[in-house]
Formats: sequence, structure tokens, C-alpha cells
Amino acid sequence: MTTQHLDTSHLGEALGTDFFSVREQFTDEMWEKFIAVRRFVDREVLPVAGEYWERAEVPWPLIRRLPELGIVGGSIKGYGSAELSPMTAGLVQMELHRGDGSLGTFLGVHAGLAMQSIDMCGSEEQKARWLPQMATLDKLGAFALTEPHHGSDSVALETTARREGDTWVLDGSKRWIGNGSMADLVIVWARDEADGKVKGFIVETPAEGYEATVITGKLSLRSVWQAEIELRGVRVPEANRLQEAHSFADTGRVLATTRGACAWMALGHATAGYETALAYAREREQFGKPLVSFQIVQERLVKMLAALTGMQLYCMQIGRLAEAGRLSPTVAGLAKMHNTSTAREILAAARDMLGGNGILLQNHVIRHMADIEAIHTFEGTETVQTLIVGRDITGVGAFT
Repeated sequence: MTTQHLDTSHLGEALGTDFFSVREQFTDEMWEKFIAVRRFVDREVLPVAGEYWERAEVPWPLIRRLPELGIVGGSIKGYGSAELSPMTAGLVQMELHRGDGSLGTFLGVHAGLAMQSIDMCGSEEQKARWLPQMATLDKLGAFALTEPHHGSDSVALETTARREGDTWVLDGSKRWIGNGSMADLVIVWARDEADGKVKGFIVETPAEGYEATVITGKLSLRSVWQAEIELRGVRVPEANRLQEAHSFADTGRVLATTRGACAWMALGHATAGYETALAYAREREQFGKPLVSFQIVQERLVKMLAALTGMQLYCMQIGRLAEAGRLSPTVAGLAKMHNTSTAREILAAARDMLGGNGILLQNHVIRHMADIEAIHTFEGTETVQTLIVGRDITGVGAFT
């Protein structure tokens, strides 16, 4: 009697899934950046991602490689940013998340939220002061909007800002703030006591009255840290108030740019699940033959592929719309809702197909299955995105 010893060290590596020839939509520049990030993920991220995830440790050696890859700053123009097209930025996020959702989320918070806030809502002086240092990761950024009692209804935030001469005083609490415990500057959104409008402030840390505590016991995106933040009389100079952020509508403009990114993130996780299941089923033998020889396994793989190609087409189209300046928050929300929900289904099927081996970190799927849960929630839950799209198609708002 012999025992099959299956080498799973390669599981999670890219197989080049492109059933509908989406590759033909890439320019040479997009393809070169995509391949550079793919090599980085396969050679450097996958061999260590599970270990960092298990220890809930920030993967600093991998993070420091991001500026070298030329991918920090997304589509921001100038200031040392990568100046990626929206499609290229999406492909980068997809590939990073195919490797490690924590690494991709770190970049999404730092560049997609913090840097974008300064680029979209800051003055020219503020952009020149901070963005170049953020593009090289010499300064790390965070984005503090969500509060303990205000997640989906973040428009109702309670953190306050009171002006005293040329200084603002911030008081309140924030929760689920990615990078909040290690950022050099934190974009804090607070309500001006004078006019009731939500405004943005750049809090440079360490700052008196600013206290950030890492949230522990988190079983999704374990290698990126979220924090609870207390703001007790934090003083911010007027020069650090985002000069073009006048209301929550400006906060919403920033969030609209990152909601579409979530669809790409989900595609990365789903791709990892499908490709791992396919590679495993080709090599794993049961009842004397490979799993792929069984009709039911082939059916499940085909259904996973069908769902995955649908996600690819969603992403390709929102990339096109973004490049044309026509991606609306509602369309981005629909793509986010569809892709995170579909990714959960694909990953559940992949985990099941690996049997008991599916719960081992060395085989990657269980990590992606856990990580997609956070992405399914942040930037607007499935329920909220559904209601936003529902309001758009019916003309009737089901929530305030």
C-alpha cells in the first residue's frame, strides 16, 4: 500500500486564467506592470504570507518593496506617484490580493484613501508637502472615518472639530482604522461645531491626545492592523485642514474612487481560490485517479470559472469607465457588491474541493476565505450597496 505525498508548495501560484481573452484589452504598459507584480506575488509574497497572517504580523519586508515596484499612489498625477491608469491600478490590486489581502489592503488604505484624500481635497501646498514622501513610503498614511457607533451611517459621525484661532481642536473616537496605530499622518474626518459640516484634518503623529490601540482577535486580514482611536483635545493647525473638504460630499468623493477598487480586490481573492482548486484537483488522487477525472469536480470547476469570468468582465468595464471619467459611485457599488459576494462563493467551493487540506494555511485558500469577509464589509456592506443601487433604479430611498 502506498501513500500519496502531494507537493502543495506551488498552490496559489498564477495559472494565467483568462478564458475570455481579457488580456487583449491590456496595453503593453499595463501588461508589464501586471507581470512585474505577478512575479513579486509568486516569488516573494506567497512563500511567506501564511506565516505573517498566522502571527498577525505586518509584513514590512514586503511593504518596503512596493515603491520599488512603482505602484504606490495609484492614479494620482505627479508628486512622485506611480501615475497608473485606472485599469492598471485595478490589475495591481487584483494581483496583490491574489497573493495577500493584508498587503493589498495596506496599500489601499495608504494610497487609495489617505493619499487620495490629500490629492482630491488638499491645497497645492498640502499635496507638495506630503504626497512625495507618501509615494516613497517615507510617510505612512491612514484614513479615520468610521466610528464605534457609525459604520454604514458614517455621515452621522460624532467626532467634533472646534476652531480656536489658527488651531482646530478634535475630540471623538474612531474604529477600524487601517494603519491607524503606525501611520505618520492620519486623515481625520470631523464635524465642525460652528457650521455642522464634515471636514478633513491631517493629524501628524505622535500628537498629544491621540491614542491608537490595535484591535486584536481579528480573523480576517490579520497582517494589516486596524486600530481604535481616541481623540482628546488633539490640536491641529489650520494649515493641516484639507482646504477643499467642505462637507461629507467631499468625503464621499474619495470613497467613490476606492469602492471600485474593492471589486478588483475581490477578483484577486477569487482567482487565487479557483486556480488553487484547479491545480490541486489535477494532482490529488482519490479512488485511484485524479480528482479532475470525476464529473462532479469538473462541473464545480466550470461553475467557478463561469463566476470568475463574470467578475473579470465587471472589473474590465469599471476600468474602462474610470479611464473615461464616467465611473459613477452607483456602478462602482454594484461591482463591489457583485464581486465580493461572488468571491465568497468561489472561495467556499475551493475550500470544500481541497477537503481537509483546505483548512491549512500552507494551501492558502482558508486565508483568502477569511480575508474576503473584511472586503465584503468595508467600503460599504452588501446591504448598503444594494440599497444604493435600489434607490437608483427605483427612485425611492429605503434609508436616510
